[in-house]
Amino acid sequence: MSKSLNTSASESEQTVAQVIDTIAATTPDVRHAIAEYRGQSNSVNPSGDDQLAADLRADELFEQRVLDIDGVATYASEERAEVETTDGRLHVAMDPLDGSSNLEPNSGMGTIFGVYSERPPTAGTNLLASGFVIYGPITSMVVARGGQVREYILEDGDKRLVDDDVTLPEEPTVFGFGGGVDSWTEDFESVAEEIRYELKLRYGGAMVADINQVLTYGGVFSYPKLQSRPEGKLRHQFEGHPMAYIVESAGGRSSDGERSLLETAPDELHSRTPLYLGNADLIERVESNVN
Repeated sequence: MSKSLNTSASESEQTVAQVIDTIAATTPDVRHAIAEYRGQSNSVNPSGDDQLAADLRADELFEQRVLDIDGVATYASEERAEVETTDGRLHVAMDPLDGSSNLEPNSGMGTIFGVYSERPPTAGTNLLASGFVIYGPITSMVVARGGQVREYILEDGDKRLVDDDVTLPEEPTVFGFGGGVDSWTEDFESVAEEIRYELKLRYGGAMVADINQVLTYGGVFSYPKLQSRPEGKLRHQFEGHPMAYIVESAGGRSSDGERSLLETAPDELHSRTPLYLGNADLIERVESNVN
């Protein structure tokens, strides 16, 4: 490898580390926004979902601080229609406040991010790192990078490593399926019924919390193709890719029903996708039924 390529790779690695640290450092302000910005904003995001004031405040905080990093070229968010640009090499896509509908009952929510080598919309194979934050009783961060998944506790924005090799347990325990049985296709309902009798239900309405359950206990999470919404509900770029990267790096599998989510690219920035994430044998069972 030439010296210039080595330098570029080193600069990219440094930028990825800065993005992760910046997101961690911003979490105390996001927790404050969750408490202080509880009302509606009287606006919708580009996908047509109602936005809370906390959604907009979290997005504003991350956009300002991520774009201040040397090496970050663009910032894309579930909460804004366009990609924000500056000078740099890498690209950050975020769901600033996943599960914000849980704010009213004071339930789980978090932040999802992905760092890409190409500008979104782009394929998951261009991810360099991804992660999520959970604003629970404690604030924790899970990061996938270089084929390894690590978990941190965040205290006043500082990271403390608690697990340097997060892997899915071989024996699955939990499942969480979104959309509701009345909306599922017959094919998915069939396999979901089988899994329901084998595993314990864990579904909280925030993808970050549900995926963390799968990482902790093993199992499967899905928001499948629906009768009324064959494209699914969750956003391909902002939720599907980053979570697929984490689960696959932890030894699991991801799928859109046919192939790994990381092999796919959204048609547009805010495109949606069906998704299935978890232990490999469970994902294979789902794929064999929904095709």
